[in-house]
Amino acid sequence: MAKIHFLAGALCLLYYAVILARAGISADFAWIWLAAGIFFGSMGAVWQKKLFPGWLRWGLDGAVLLGLVFFALVCARVVGGMFREGSPNLKYVLVLGAQVKGERPSLALEKRLEKAYEYARSNPETVLILSGGQGTGEDISEAACMKAWLSERGIKEERMILEDKSASTRENLIFSDQRTGCAGENVGIISNNFHIYRALRLAEAWGYEQAEGIAASSDPIMQPHYVVREVFALVKECISGNI
Repeated sequence: MAKIHFLAGALCLLYYAVILARAGISADFAWIWLAAGIFFGSMGAVWQKKLFPGWLRWGLDGAVLLGLVFFALVCARVVGGMFREGSPNLKYVLVLGAQVKGERPSLALEKRLEKAYEYARSNPETVLILSGGQGTGEDISEAACMKAWLSERGIKEERMILEDKSASTRENLIFSDQRTGCAGENVGIISNNFHIYRALRLAEAWGYEQAEGIAASSDPIMQPHYVVREVFALVKECISGNI
């Protein structure tokens, strides 16, 4: 068992290093991989040095296994949402905001915009709702950034409705509905693939009757991290009573 724990710890620490190299020390929630590496390494030491009685060691491993099974079940839901495409000719498509760097979209937001542009070109009657306020380090609102990006590529202004006050997925959904009444219409929700399941759960909880996910791609190297982060975000939303 010690070898298994040491291997798990080493893999977690290795992936933590990959995240730091890819996204930097400020990568959101990256510390979870460092914590997991330390935890599994410590468990390996417990087994190797037999620091606790055998029954206690097996009990701890049993608790860890149950936690991993729960984690895997939630992960399966998140992964299941990653392949949603949405129906054609939806009345609205709500594009959820993401970080803006100055006045330009981050990689995550750009991938959402690429999907929005693709859908808008294929479905010329669909109206895009661009949702996202202005956060720390952002020179303009996420909604304004999205409008500029899409306008540069020929999407007409009359096809875009801006919601520029929201600061979370829940607020994206609530404020967009207040502005357009989209919760009662057939509406697609565009976000990065790992985020689709949580977005749809929140939409259902906040009165969206016909919401469909439209999954944009995400950074493949960061994908495992994003999925893990989503599991914790889902648990947080449940505890907060949002879903």
